Amino acid sequence: MGKRENNIIAKRLVHSYLSSIISIALVLLLVGIFGILAVNAGAVQNYFKENVKISAILKENVPELDAKKLQHSLDLHPAIKSTSYISKEKGTEEMRKLLGDDFLDAFDSNPIPISIEISLKGSYFHPDSIGTVISSLMENKLIEEVAYQESLLEILNRNLEKIAWGFMIFIALLMFISFVLINNTVRLNVYSKRFSIYTMRLVGAKKSFIRAPFLVKSLFQGILSGLLAALALVGIMYLLRNEFVQIFAIFRMELIAAVLAAIVVLGAFICLVCTFFVVNRMVSLTNDELYY
Repeated sequence: MGKRENNIIAKRLVHSYLSSIISIALVLLLVGIFGILAVNAGAVQNYFKENVKISAILKENVPELDAKKLQHSLDLHPAIKSTSYISKEKGTEEMRKLLGDDFLDAFDSNPIPISIEISLKGSYFHPDSIGTVISSLMENKLIEEVAYQESLLEILNRNLEKIAWGFMIFIALLMFISFVLINNTVRLNVYSKRFSIYTMRLVGAKKSFIRAPFLVKSLFQGILSGLLAALALVGIMYLLRNEFVQIFAIFRMELIAAVLAAIVVLGAFICLVCTFFVVNRMVSLTNDELYY
């Protein structure tokens, strides 16, 4: 009978320990997901900014050689990330897809001009820099017109910074919630050992002696939870990489690795801090408070 009771108690302890690890790992997983998005927020912003195109439409009779030279000079501009040369033939083919094969029937000659599509660097994506680039383009004698989605530029400039601040506030709130949830999990785990703590205190054990085994256990618990969360996060990214190829292409692998390491460190740190304060609280409980 005694052996059976010991087995039941051992199973309950293992179940409780595993439940705590899984609970903490799930919280850390959520922190890790938003952490990866946070550290790559700048890269994501630049991705959207650099995919907004500015079209420099050249004059009708500009030779192709001069157009190529102009493109090369634009590639050297410090604010321009890349350019794309749109020949008459390519422009005509794109218009056919939009307007139909017979759209040229209304013209005596092909009216589609040569154009150069321009992508600005993310760091230059604000009204003053954009205005300076467009003004310099308009001053070029080969360029007839500069076309761009001004409303889209304004929307991106106005909202991206707000989104970034909102996202950082949300991350801070999530970190606070994570700390509270992990603290509650650790507190319940330590609270179940309150009678053992009280017994050690009765026989004269010091606080440091009582805390030591709980801190060691919580350290391993935090590290194991962090490792599980990191592995789960790697698995999720592996499953999603084929669905979001472009997004994963701009993520920086060294930042992702730093987040994965931070998850493990954060799990160990929070578990240690919570255990330290919870055990100190339990050591100070009176005999009556043990039952309430």
